[in-house]
Amino acid sequence: MRPSLVIVGAGPRGTGLIERIAANAPDLYAGSGLDIHLVDPHQPGAGRIWRAAQSPLLWMNSHAEDVTMFTDETVAMEGPVREGPTLHEWAGIDGRTFADRQLQGAYLRWVHEQAVAALPPDVTVHHHPRRAVRVSGSREGRQQVWLEGRPRPLLADLVVLALGHLDAELDDHQEELAAYAKTHGLVHLPPDFTADSDLSALRAGEPVLVRGFGLAFVDLMVLLTEGRGGRYEGDTYVPSGQEPVLYVGSRRGVPYHSKIGYDWSGERPPLPRFFGPPEVDALLARPEGFDFRRDVWPLVEKELGFAHYHRLFTVHPERTGVDWSTFEEKYAAASDAAEREALVASAVPDPADRLDLDALDRPLDGVRYGSFEEFQEGLHGYVEQDLSRSHDPDYSPDLAVFLGLLSVYGQLVRLGGIGPWWHGFFSYLASGPPGPRLRQMLALSRAGVLKFLGADMTVGAEGGVFRASSATVPDSFVEARALVEARLPEPTVGRARDTLLRELHADGAAETPDGLLRVDPADGRLLDRAGRPHPRRFALGPYTDGRTPGAFTRPRTGGPAFRQNDATARAALVFLRAVVSDAAS
Repeated sequence: MRPSLVIVGAGPRGTGLIERIAANAPDLYAGSGLDIHLVDPHQPGAGRIWRAAQSPLLWMNSHAEDVTMFTDETVAMEGPVREGPTLHEWAGIDGRTFADRQLQGAYLRWVHEQAVAALPPDVTVHHHPRRAVRVSGSREGRQQVWLEGRPRPLLADLVVLALGHLDAELDDHQEELAAYAKTHGLVHLPPDFTADSDLSALRAGEPVLVRGFGLAFVDLMVLLTEGRGGRYEGDTYVPSGQEPVLYVGSRRGVPYHSKIGYDWSGERPPLPRFFGPPEVDALLARPEGFDFRRDVWPLVEKELGFAHYHRLFTVHPERTGVDWSTFEEKYAAASDAAEREALVASAVPDPADRLDLDALDRPLDGVRYGSFEEFQEGLHGYVEQDLSRSHDPDYSPDLAVFLGLLSVYGQLVRLGGIGPWWHGFFSYLASGPPGPRLRQMLALSRAGVLKFLGADMTVGAEGGVFRASSATVPDSFVEARALVEARLPEPTVGRARDTLLRELHADGAAETPDGLLRVDPADGRLLDRAGRPHPRRFALGPYTDGRTPGAFTRPRTGGPAFRQNDATARAALVFLRAVVSDAAS
C-alpha cells in the first residue's frame, strides 16, 4: 500500500506545505511513491479567505511587491530555497498597488498549481471538496480522517492540519447580547469574517454601533458605503443614501496605523541584536519557565528601540546629540528601560524622534474631550498626522521599527504560547490598512456616515436598545438597534466551531492558557497534555501556539511561516521514508 499524507486545509498554508514537500522530496523521499490528500471545501490555493466569490472592493492590506509565497536566502531553514515571483511580478502590476483579494486568490491558485507540478512524478495529489470532521487512530498506527458526508475515512500515515482561520462559538458576553437582540428585535452581528457576514439587516440611515477598529472594520466600512453605491470624488464621499451611520469605537479608540508609504533605502538595522536565537535559547532553557511581560517584553522593547535609533542616528544624525558609536555602546550596556530612557532623553532632543511604545499602543490613554463633536475633530487630526508621518521618509525610523517587529515575531514563534496581546499589538503597528483607506475614513466622517466613539468602548443592552460609551468622551453615549462586532473570531480550541479541532482536544491534544493548540516548535507536531509530540499528527496556523504573522509575507524578511512549513515538510518526509523502509523489510 502506498504511503498516504492527508493535509486538512488547502489554503495558503496547505499550499506552502506542498511547496516545501516538493522542494525537499528529491533529497529526502525520492522514488518511493506517495498519495497526498487535500481536504478543503474551497478551491486549493486560495481557500476560504482568498476565494474568488467575494467583493472586488475588498483589498489586501499589503503592497503587491510585499506579498510572496516563495522562500529566499533570509529564511532560516534546512531545505533548499525555491524562489518565485511576488504578487506584483506575477500579475504585472505596479508594486505599490494594493491588489484586491480576488487577484491575490488567483496568485495563490497559480502557486498551488506550480507546487503540485514540482512534486516528483510518483507523488499524486487528490483534492476532496469536503470538510474533515474527525481524526482517529492510535499513535502507532495509520490515522483515519473522517469527511463530512462520506461513510468511510481516508487512511493516512500522517495528518497535517492547516486549517487557517476558524469560526468560533460566542463567549458569554456575546451570548447575552445575542439573546437580548433576539428578545427585543435588535440586530447583533458577532465576530466574523466580514466578507462572510450578512449585512442586509443594517438598514439605510439607521445608527449602527461597531466595536472594533482594525481590518475587519475597514472591510465593513467598504461594504456598507461603496458596496451600497456610494462613491468618492477626490477626498469627498458622495453617499448613495443606502448607508447606515456607523459609530465605531474599540479598546484603543483609533484605527490601526497606516501602511508605510515610502521605500526603504540604505543600510538595514543589523537584526536580531538583543532578541535573537541565543536569548530565545536561554528563555527556553529556564526550568521554571518564563513570563512574557517580565522576561520577554524587556528584550522586545530593547530590540525595537535598537532598530529605531540605528536608523535615526545613521540617516538623520543632525537630529541627535552624540555619534552613533557612543550611543550604541551605552544603549547596549543599559540594564533596564529607565536607563535607556535617560540615555535617549540626553541624546535625542526632539520627543517626536523618540520611540515610546506605550504611547503608540494607547494614544488616547488619559485623553478626554468635552463633547462628542470635539472628539471627531481630534481624531481627524490624529489620522491626518498618522497619514502624514507614514508617508514621510523623514520618519523612516518607523519603517525600521516595522522591520524590528518582523524580526521579533520570528523569534517569538519559537517560544510559543505568547498570547493574543502581542499579536494584536503587532497587527496594530505593522499590519494596518492602506493609506487610501484612512483617507476614505476621513471622507466618510466628514460626510456624516462615520462617527468615532473613542477608547475603552463599552456596550450594554438596556431599554430595548444597545448603548455604547467610551472613556474618551465622559458622560456621553450613543444608542442604536444594531451592533456589529468588527473583529475576527478568536481561534481558541474550546470555542472553535470546527468539529475536528474540538474532537482532537477531547482526544488529549493540549491547549495553552489562551486556548491555542499546543505544538512542538521544532516541527509542528501536536502535543498531548503530558507534553509528548504525536508521531503522526501535525498542525500549522493561527489556532496554534506556533502562530505567525501570516501564511505569506514580504520578501527577504525571514518568513517564519516558511520556516515552519519547511520543518514540517522535512519531518513528514523523513517519517514517510521510514514507513516505506519498514514495509519493505
